[in-house]
Amino acid sequence: MKLTHSSLFLTLPNLLTSVRFITAPLMLYLAWNGYGLPFMAVLAFAFLTDVLDGLAARLTGQVTQFGARLDTWADLATYLTIGFGTWWLWPEIVHREDHYLYAIIACYLIPAVSGMIKFGSYPSYHTWGVKIAAVSLGSSLYPLFLADIAWPLRFAVFIYVLAAIEEVAITLCLDKLQSNVGTIWHVLKK
Repeated sequence: MKLTHSSLFLTLPNLLTSVRFITAPLMLYLAWNGYGLPFMAVLAFAFLTDVLDGLAARLTGQVTQFGARLDTWADLATYLTIGFGTWWLWPEIVHREDHYLYAIIACYLIPAVSGMIKFGSYPSYHTWGVKIAAVSLGSSLYPLFLADIAWPLRFAVFIYVLAAIEEVAITLCLDKLQSNVGTIWHVLKK
């Protein structure tokens, strides 16, 4: 079966990724109207689609540059939604943990800016470190906002700092922009 141009974009992994562009405005609506538990439930669904899109891409052999970029933009939409939504729902917790939240923003921006400076494009490395950091960070939001337990977030930030350092190192080592890099060791072995 010959793949058409549109079929390269309309794949199961890309459709799963696109769900996050739909959940983002829904979560904003829920947060703005004070629905904390439904917000967290939809966020859990968004996190699940983030896990499933990568798994589906690898299992179906549909790992593409477009899919990696789409995933990165869906991540950004989700992270911005988390920021606004949690600020609206739990401003006192967000304010109390603001130093950690600023560290998360820096860990997202510094690798992105370093990639933009070097390559003129936003990197989509999808390293193992960032995946571990994302899972730890995402799961830390539930004890933080539903039970006011902060230590999982603080530990997740430590992991995220390490992942961000690795991403900057990858940018410094690469000659041209790549997606789905894995780890710094994958770059150094080439």
